[in-house]
Amino acid sequence: MSASAFVAVDLGATSGRVIAGRVGRGSRGTLDLTEVHRFPNRPVRLPGSLRWDVLALYQGVLDGLGRAARTYDVASIGIDSWAVDYGLLDADGQLLGNPHHYRDTRTEGVGERVWETVPAAELYRITGLQHLPFNTVFQLAAACGSAQLASARTLLMIPDLVTHWLTGSVGVEATNASTTGLFDARAGDWSYELMERLGIDRSLFPPIRRPGDAAGTLLPYVAAETGLPESTPVTAVASHDTASAVAAVPATGPGFAYLSCGTWSLAGLELAEPVITEASRAANFTNELGVDGSYRFLRNVMGLWLLSESLRTWADRGLPADLGPLMERAARSRPFAALVDPDDPAFLAPGDMPARIAAYCARTGQRPPTDQAATVRCILESLALAHRATLRTAAELSGTDIRVVHLVGGGSRNELLCQLTSDATGLPVVAGPAEATALGNILVQARARGLVGDRTATRRLIARTQRLRRYEPRGDGLAWSSAATRVGLDG
Repeated sequence: MSASAFVAVDLGATSGRVIAGRVGRGSRGTLDLTEVHRFPNRPVRLPGSLRWDVLALYQGVLDGLGRAARTYDVASIGIDSWAVDYGLLDADGQLLGNPHHYRDTRTEGVGERVWETVPAAELYRITGLQHLPFNTVFQLAAACGSAQLASARTLLMIPDLVTHWLTGSVGVEATNASTTGLFDARAGDWSYELMERLGIDRSLFPPIRRPGDAAGTLLPYVAAETGLPESTPVTAVASHDTASAVAAVPATGPGFAYLSCGTWSLAGLELAEPVITEASRAANFTNELGVDGSYRFLRNVMGLWLLSESLRTWADRGLPADLGPLMERAARSRPFAALVDPDDPAFLAPGDMPARIAAYCARTGQRPPTDQAATVRCILESLALAHRATLRTAAELSGTDIRVVHLVGGGSRNELLCQLTSDATGLPVVAGPAEATALGNILVQARARGLVGDRTATRRLIARTQRLRRYEPRGDGLAWSSAATRVGLDG
């Protein structure tokens, strides 16, 4: 008989994955992951817009579930993805066009229009949400008056759209809903008053689901396509990938901060209550829901997007783009030769990242990086400084004492970034697990079926079963302080 497994569908900005997790019951339980299928996620440039190819993405999901069915007795399926983006359904439940990509330029300047109706300070008091130009509320404001929005009857975030196609059910999971800018952070539900003031049809928004809620079972066509039984349950997980990743932080005590590091670095703290003050708004911190009603008090940092876009640019030009040798050379490059603010708007859009880094350096009176390794060093030191500034501000705003930083996600494999982050913060950094999002997804499913306990027990299981690496701070803290001042990342 096939082994029983929970299946995580983890959709990222550049690829999707289907991962099977086997969870053993008991105080010495086991936790094993196997990647079943990986498939690309390639945005498509259309006249006047940048879109997600969500149909290709969904086919990758079906292919992965089919592969899982051939190996495992699938106990449950959970879906997570990036935040803020959504699909619109018409009155027949059909998708009205491929969803916009959050890096599309349609939201430029839209925030100012929204603030004319609901001032920025008031919007923050309701939602507790960091201002990002692509937040769902601004995407909807940009779409106001469009034929597509006028025809829409239901809005589903990306994981909920996939869940709908698998099960036919309709709902929006809370952790992703909390990133929209239309969610009341304190009430933990949609802010219908805010929708009405902004002229956004409240009937578009389905009821909220919570992590662990049942989302339905597979439709007949899905069962036929994948070979899974129609009775296979789909479970609502923490469907915002960062929420799943934070749920899998292997902290065994209080006083921890986290860095969920990939395309973005999500840097912050897990709190019992939101921090919604004028100071937190001025610092552009967000309060998003986590598992068990917790709050992720964090700020987005541009993350390894700067590195991946640089590698893509070099590869397109026929230059060496093998990360291993570049990292070795970067480790030997001169420290603090050039630094950037990773969150400068110049770095948001796709394109020639090395050229934009060089232009930033020239604009700020620095000598641009002299070669590829120096560019990599610039990116990683700048990210470490941004991590330092963000975590120090989070600690100050929340009155929290940070003792250790847990760096999870793909960035935990980057040894130089982990060490530089420890050096910059002056704190130990525990790196791993790299598959934190999938682990969080799978363990919420396992919890719903009574195989694991509360968050504390879950985190102890992860700490015991997953490969972690600890980095201790080294070097000159004064040098990091001087570098932080130089680039305006003092915290």
